[in-house]
Amino acid sequence: MKNTIFIASIIGALVLTSCNKDDNMDTTINVNYPAAYVVNGEDATVSVIKLSTNEVTATIPLMGTGTDMIMWPHHISSHENHLAIGVPGMDLSAGHSGLMTAGMTGKLLVIDAMTGAIVKNINLPLMNHNSIYSPNGTEIWVPQMDEMNSKVLVYDATTNALKNTINTGMMSAEVTFSSDGTKAYVANGDDDEVTVINVATKAIITTIAVGDNPVGAWTGSNGQMFVDNEDGQSISVLKVADNTIAQTIALGFMPGIASHNGTKSELWVSDPMAGKVHYWTYDTAMGMWMHGGAFNTGAGAHAISFTIDGNTAYVSNQTANTVSAVNVTNHTVTKTINVGKKPNGIVIKM
Repeated sequence: MKNTIFIASIIGALVLTSCNKDDNMDTTINVNYPAAYVVNGEDATVSVIKLSTNEVTATIPLMGTGTDMIMWPHHISSHENHLAIGVPGMDLSAGHSGLMTAGMTGKLLVIDAMTGAIVKNINLPLMNHNSIYSPNGTEIWVPQMDEMNSKVLVYDATTNALKNTINTGMMSAEVTFSSDGTKAYVANGDDDEVTVINVATKAIITTIAVGDNPVGAWTGSNGQMFVDNEDGQSISVLKVADNTIAQTIALGFMPGIASHNGTKSELWVSDPMAGKVHYWTYDTAMGMWMHGGAFNTGAGAHAISFTIDGNTAYVSNQTANTVSAVNVTNHTVTKTINVGKKPNGIVIKM
């Protein structure tokens, strides 16, 4: 068990200007265009960036009041016209090392992507790093972070009924899926392992030893998953086909997130402390990822999301309170977009 630390960042969020659930329902927006949705943790809002102009066209308030209160929303996923957001209830922008979760609860939040209306707000027994739609969109999978008894809860996306509870490892953070939709991956930070789950049967297939303090196994379109090991300062490259490690990439910095661009055959990894993004290209002759370079985005560089054509990336900069729009071909920032406070998760809907 890693040394625990106390995170005392929640109180400050109480002084933020809030909006109740009815206020949010009355907020009039109509996002009928391709957009990037950016979760602002400290503000408890979602910034909507119109892709054609790279301008913030709407801000969706989430905070609410009482039992509906949303504090420190984190990562986001999408299915059709809905967005699912994980709400751990604490600030995770400084990393996960030594995280203490005793007594912390979370929420599963679903909002309408076009109107910003809150569709569901489900209280969870434990805090959750993310909430993610299953590959076919019929379920929402939610990890439960605990020092000893982590698990994944599987909800019916239509009825909200809890369908399955899957026991995982210690301090389970992000849950993700392989690009073919057959396997789910849960990063267990205190076990230094990743749990692999059969999506159809909900049975655990295996556990894979990775680096020190893994946070997420990020999806590649090339039959690989990329695990960011915070304390190990490395990326474990997992092969989906046989559940083995193909490569361990030494970084020399604590990673924020790893993101694979299949169109450009590049792997990007954010470097929060330096405000940079590093990228790797795949050398087919050597059968491994090779470092290609790095470029500046903004302080606290974190989430990375690519457009479908792979030509543009959006990077959230948590400390700078901005999002960088990046030309993928020449690795240059084309625009810096002001958003809310401590932006983290990003999802793009076309």
